[in-house]
Amino acid sequence: MARTGRRPGNQDTREAILTAARQAFAERGYDGASIRQIATGAGVDPALVHHYFGAKEQLFLASMAVPLNPTEIIPKIFEPGLEGVGERLVRTFISIWDSPAGSTAVALVRSAMQHEWSARMVREFLVAQILRRATKALNLDPAEAPKRASLVASQVIGIVMIRYILKLEPLASMPQDEVVRTIGPTIQRYLADPLP
Repeated sequence: MARTGRRPGNQDTREAILTAARQAFAERGYDGASIRQIATGAGVDPALVHHYFGAKEQLFLASMAVPLNPTEIIPKIFEPGLEGVGERLVRTFISIWDSPAGSTAVALVRSAMQHEWSARMVREFLVAQILRRATKALNLDPAEAPKRASLVASQVIGIVMIRYILKLEPLASMPQDEVVRTIGPTIQRYLADPLP
């Protein structure tokens, strides 16, 4: 009788690719890492990397164990334009972090605080997957975009630290709508108002 199911070694191959990807992304960044380099590091053919993960973006997300797909979420936040973007951003991210998937996002931030490798991966994720898309969708001035993006990131990471890691009250148990109403205007100002 013929065997069915996975061939032996498939999981090992997948893990070898993920390990090589994490190393390549941490060392070279998202833009500098290539599927070919990752395949070489894993000792496999580049076609096998594409077979398991598709494009480089999916491989990057899988290597970080990101609980969300930015290509699905980011357009909902940024494509409607600048008006109301602060509240949409805070509402979306609070909804994710308050869900069961949020524990992975919190773990990524914790890891970034303890390990330079993890910090580089989180930085690459923020720049390559979120900030570039936001800059493009919102038509931000390219000269100001990095400053605006880092100000927004400071608030977003600050929420994660206070609400989910340190669990400082009252923010830790504040209802989502109150968090959105309180922090959304700050994000809005960072993205839309003139910078000092």
